[in-house]
Amino acid sequence: MTRYVLAIDQGTTSTRAIVFDHDAGLVASAQREHRQLLPRAGWVEHDPLEIWAHTRLVVAEAFASANITRLDLAAVGIANQRETTIVWDRRTGQPVHPAIVWQDTRTQPEIDALADEGGVDRFRDITGLPLATYFSASKIAWILDHVPSARAAAEAGDLAFGTPDTWLVWNLTGGVEGGLHVTDVTNASRTLLMDIRTLEWSDEVLAAFRIPRALLPEIRTSSEVYGTAPMNSLLRDVPIAGILGDQQAAMFGQAAFYEGETKGTFGSGAFLLVNTGAEVVHSEHGLLTTVAFKLGDGPPTYALEGSIAVTGALVQWMRDNLGILDASGDIEALAASVPDNGGVYIVPAFSGLFAPLWRPDARGTIVGLTQYVTKAHLARAVLEATAFQTRDVVEAGEADAGVALRALNVDGGMAVDALLLQMLADVLGCDVVRPRVTEATALGAAYAAGLAVGFWRDLEELRDHWHEDGRWGPLMPRIEAERLYRNWGKAVARSLDWVDQDTPE
Repeated sequence: MTRYVLAIDQGTTSTRAIVFDHDAGLVASAQREHRQLLPRAGWVEHDPLEIWAHTRLVVAEAFASANITRLDLAAVGIANQRETTIVWDRRTGQPVHPAIVWQDTRTQPEIDALADEGGVDRFRDITGLPLATYFSASKIAWILDHVPSARAAAEAGDLAFGTPDTWLVWNLTGGVEGGLHVTDVTNASRTLLMDIRTLEWSDEVLAAFRIPRALLPEIRTSSEVYGTAPMNSLLRDVPIAGILGDQQAAMFGQAAFYEGETKGTFGSGAFLLVNTGAEVVHSEHGLLTTVAFKLGDGPPTYALEGSIAVTGALVQWMRDNLGILDASGDIEALAASVPDNGGVYIVPAFSGLFAPLWRPDARGTIVGLTQYVTKAHLARAVLEATAFQTRDVVEAGEADAGVALRALNVDGGMAVDALLLQMLADVLGCDVVRPRVTEATALGAAYAAGLAVGFWRDLEELRDHWHEDGRWGPLMPRIEAERLYRNWGKAVARSLDWVDQDTPE
């Protein structure tokens, strides 16, 4: 009897496997971090083989923790870090280069050259996206141009490209022995190569980036049976039936299915999405147009997205690079040990600033230092940076929608931090609501897979599973919140115009 759905959540810093029951309850989970490879300033890489190895391990560990086998599973769903670019040899299964992560900025010169002919919005009407290093297209082109013989092999059809969902599905369904080369519309919409209306690869954009179509996966929907694992797999014969980019998966897991509904996910970065329904809406205030989901034969649903590059990654930086924290979870207590930030602001522009400014020339900045400042003040400034960046994006969304945000539903790893959620409520001036299941990304992938095989009936049944866990309202006097936010604006201004001819990267 199939009693559960398994979600594989392949994120920027770790890979998780989570088993959900029919009531959307978390039965068991397993997680493994992978290495962040930083060969040069501005370069961020992962090892695809390490990610695949960790995927197999966490699936086995989740099975053991839940005391189940593949026979207990109705389906498998996959959520993944988007834009991260993997190119591998179809014949050997070996990556031709480390994965180039979405945060990586090495392709800025190529982006600038393309923007010289038509500006950063050159392909926005086709793809919904500005020209930026964030997306997959320039990363693919960089690999083809810098790995010996890669371009010829790609044109011959010997290489395959995929974001991590594609890499995992290819391996899960047999790899070199007939693995499926597919992605879904949400991930394809983040490559800067898909026509957001036709949901097909754009010949015009492919030509501009000099990317052979033979390299690309087939674009499928977010909820359908793509295939099954082979005989030698722990998941043998279990349908792989759902794929969603991690932020769209979180939106789906938060049951934000209909126009006007929103969510905010706080992980390595932070991502706020507003469902725009069947309409392709182009932002005039720095947000991205993206596909939210497409269920089987149904029409696509779209969203506006505000992408913040660095939130939880800043906590990890304090832990790993500065040694201020023993564990990421220690930051809440440390930050709460002081009543304010001591005048310190941290702008975590490690890869430039994403929405709503889109300034690749920005770099990380700490301002307001005095001898009074302690590591506790720095910890508080780290959390506040997430709140301030969120307000930047929320104000852009309000300007596009013409409607003020009434409440923000939050999820992700940082959503366990009650101090951060109170900061968000204070800075935004509205309620912040956390659901009972904060693993919304994995839950969304499970939902997509479960719908495809009939484990869940429809969207209304999924909505019934959503329950509020906690709510934080504004406590800080508005005049103080506005003062803090004004100073944040001054700190951001000092982070701009840093990368120029005197600071090559």
